[in-house]
Amino acid sequence: MPYYHTPDFTPHWVASLASMDTIHQLKKFVFKNQADQWVDSDSLRGKIHVANFFFTACPSLCPRTMGNMKELQRTFSSDNDVKLLSFSVLPERDSVAVLRAYAQQHQVEASKWELLTGNRKDLYETARRSYFADENLGIRKGENDFLHTENFILVDKNLRIRGIYNGTLPLEIEQLVEDIKTLKRE
Repeated sequence: MPYYHTPDFTPHWVASLASMDTIHQLKKFVFKNQADQWVDSDSLRGKIHVANFFFTACPSLCPRTMGNMKELQRTFSSDNDVKLLSFSVLPERDSVAVLRAYAQQHQVEASKWELLTGNRKDLYETARRSYFADENLGIRKGENDFLHTENFILVDKNLRIRGIYNGTLPLEIEQLVEDIKTLKRE
């Protein structure tokens, strides 16, 4: 599977271990989850994870993307090597208490799927600089533009981006599941 090193999501294949040092890795972050616990990027090392960006009051993309995250939760419920992260893009509304209520309403299993909130500037910086979340395949939004994307980002055990998927499309979710299985064999 390729690596994604730049916001335009041009795939890169690594020919040698020496070139791994040049491949983009997630930057350090720390946010609160729905259980009011700190979650940091270091806790994801050694695990494959899928990240998406949402807000609890979203009437458009989010119900579909979060429904597909729930399917991933079901598919990988007993797999301790796979985590799901949903970062709120409206943290001033999505407090820990709001995320907790949302998690209960949508049967989010905290051990598998963490809903994250925190400082808006930090969340947006993590989304844009680590996950390239709303780069829209090379078209950059401004720093103050609202972050709203249907993309799911697949990240390997070494915190490197390995795939981007449209989180509203069942066919892309099927491919994501297959790619997770491929990463598990690496």
